[in-house]
Amino acid sequence: MVRRSNMEGLKIYRQADIEKLIIKRDGETKFGENIKFITNLDELKNHPARYVLLGIPEDIGVRANYGKPGAAKAWLAALNSLLNIQANRYNDASNLILLGELVCDGLMKKASYIDKSDPNYNKKLGDLVKQLDLQLSSLIEVIISNGKIPIIIGGGHNNAYGNINGAAKAFKEPVNVINIDAHTDLRQLEHRHSGNGFSYALEDQTLNKYSVFGLHKNYTPEYIFEKMAASENLHYRLLEDLIIDPENTSEHFKKAISEIDDTKFGFELDCDAILNFPSSAQSPSGFTIDQVRSFINQVSKNPRCCYFHICEAAPNQQNPVNVGKALSYFVSDIIRS
Repeated sequence: MVRRSNMEGLKIYRQADIEKLIIKRDGETKFGENIKFITNLDELKNHPARYVLLGIPEDIGVRANYGKPGAAKAWLAALNSLLNIQANRYNDASNLILLGELVCDGLMKKASYIDKSDPNYNKKLGDLVKQLDLQLSSLIEVIISNGKIPIIIGGGHNNAYGNINGAAKAFKEPVNVINIDAHTDLRQLEHRHSGNGFSYALEDQTLNKYSVFGLHKNYTPEYIFEKMAASENLHYRLLEDLIIDPENTSEHFKKAISEIDDTKFGFELDCDAILNFPSSAQSPSGFTIDQVRSFINQVSKNPRCCYFHICEAAPNQQNPVNVGKALSYFVSDIIRS
């Protein structure tokens, strides 16, 4: 059994909870054998590790946005892979606390009970997303207030709102965000879902500057282009412009960071932006995994980055290992800074 913390909705992991996931070999040390744990959130303040890993096994926000379910499975796929990478001179597991996961079972069960023929189906899912927002925001605030950098594996991109809200509360001022994504997630302020987390953060004034890197022309409504053009704080770089200048993509990303790193900023990675990656809105066009890793490497060296969120990965029975490996690369890349 995993421990429940004194914060509602959080399961705190222990070493015993992951032992069955680690494949041990003589003469080798796996990452999961050295990863760190806490028994209570109060221990964060004095813990020497810099990063805190959190899972959010849900896809309610994706479904509320008319998307394909499956993102709820990404956390376990990532964990299985990450725990079994090698602990060596390049992978320092002592710098990462495996905190645990938000408890999503109850909300997921409630979502499954909602009749899809109900005219208020999506709105009712949105009400569940709001509950998740509150839990995540409170937890992110605690983690950042204790001087740590949360690494969040979702789940849908609806969780960007909780990340931003929690970070802004911790710093007591709005934060900036760079988002590698095929979409802006700046849809209208309707029921909460995975497509309007940034809209709500702007409305609440917890998000200041926002930059989308790799935006797809074909999946961005005109009203969103107009909204971004009208604001000095909203930026984007189109994938179509980047692919005709592939040799300078890294420089373009560096410039995108420079537009938002004048203060603390969050780093969002939506797996929809990755070429042929199993995700909630899988696309035949996008960045390669190696390109994404190079972007992560750039961000990991920036001292103003205050959280890293990986979302929308949707493994199925045919590809959980490859999806898990990709996510574990992203996590190990970010903590190497």
